[in-house]
Amino acid sequence: MQTNYFKYQEEKAQNPYIGFTSFQHFRGEALYSDIVVKPENNMRETENIEPYPVPDYVPQNGREEGYYPDTTVAYIRILWKEFEPVQGEYHYEVIEDVLKKADECGQTVMFRLMPHSTRAEDDVPEWLKTIVDCPERPEGARMKDSPTDPLYLELFGKAMEKIAERFDDDPRLDIVDICLPGAWGEGHKIDQYPIEVLRAHMDVYTRAFKKTHLLGQVLEPHLAKYANEARPVGWRGDGIGQEKLMRVKFPYAVSILPDLWEKSPVSFEAYWWMGEWYRQGWDLDQIIESCLEWHVSTFNAKSLPIPYEWVDKVKYWNSKMGYHYVIDYFKCPQSAKVSEEVEVEFGIDNVGVAPIYRPIPLKIRLTNGENSYAFDTNIDIRKWMPGKHVNCAVMKLPADIVAGNYKVEIGIMNEHIPQIYFATDAENDGAYYVVGEINIK
Repeated sequence: MQTNYFKYQEEKAQNPYIGFTSFQHFRGEALYSDIVVKPENNMRETENIEPYPVPDYVPQNGREEGYYPDTTVAYIRILWKEFEPVQGEYHYEVIEDVLKKADECGQTVMFRLMPHSTRAEDDVPEWLKTIVDCPERPEGARMKDSPTDPLYLELFGKAMEKIAERFDDDPRLDIVDICLPGAWGEGHKIDQYPIEVLRAHMDVYTRAFKKTHLLGQVLEPHLAKYANEARPVGWRGDGIGQEKLMRVKFPYAVSILPDLWEKSPVSFEAYWWMGEWYRQGWDLDQIIESCLEWHVSTFNAKSLPIPYEWVDKVKYWNSKMGYHYVIDYFKCPQSAKVSEEVEVEFGIDNVGVAPIYRPIPLKIRLTNGENSYAFDTNIDIRKWMPGKHVNCAVMKLPADIVAGNYKVEIGIMNEHIPQIYFATDAENDGAYYVVGEINIK
């Protein structure tokens, strides 16, 4: 037998499903310019950076003003009226365009269909106003209320069912963010809705989406807990950084379903943006540690520049967020014969704070430059929780394998699934990692 040992080394590239997200943007595009919050303006500074696509008149010089890490997740919100401009007429091409652009940029999509934002031009569909009473935004205010008629949520639910019918099987759509009443779908004045109406709304998502991950609002834990009775639903928390949310509301919500992260992803969004955190003097180290304690997989910094002074802290955050797989060791025979079953053992250390949530196959490959043989394994990488794991697999050598010396390699991949990189110093080609050698007799 031979046993080879390996050390941690940062992944060659950003892994899928984890890390910072692009917001209303795609990988490598321009960033919004930095924005200074003016309290007297009711914090309406972000109104023009909420729409998708980004309006032409919005300044986007952020890459000259700060830093933003690479990202494999595009978080996109589109308006209900863009998808269903006429009642019962669904514009699937709007969502298809998002998925296509993300795929071209090497990203998967986290998606929310939202009823309206705060801007007057980003209101609910015009046809809805002929059916139910739809509030306007009060003069000089930031927030805008949603209709309280239960029919509003029922009709919105039909749109979500149509999206699920078309896209639930699409691997480009990784996460659907459950929309609640209120601006952006974030639950503003949610206490105006009967609990049975809200639960029926959650039922639409858990019934319609069977393969796509779902995230519920962490500040409405009773609804997330109810949804988890039907299927695993993760957290999504708006307002990371704000003191009261960090100190009181988030810990309380997480305590209600403390093990939720083991089956469903956790995602957070910045209160304001990180440039404003820096101006306000917020403790980034404490914010990072709290997010990691809550097993965060993705973080939405809203595609706004991050101060250069925080580059190292953000890199550390990214190195722990989600899953990060170190190959500890690999053990296999030095030689084997044609048609034999070859047993291998290897250790994986997940140095991140969460597992992966997609069942992507782990493969073993024998190659010598002229000949190559790949073997599937039954190892479920979703079980690699933070910490160390010992794995065993068997390769059944084919009867027609060409005798000779081979490199033994492992890789995590599948058709239509983004490449998974190991955090290891093992020799690799970006897909497979060399963990040993074997002579086939």
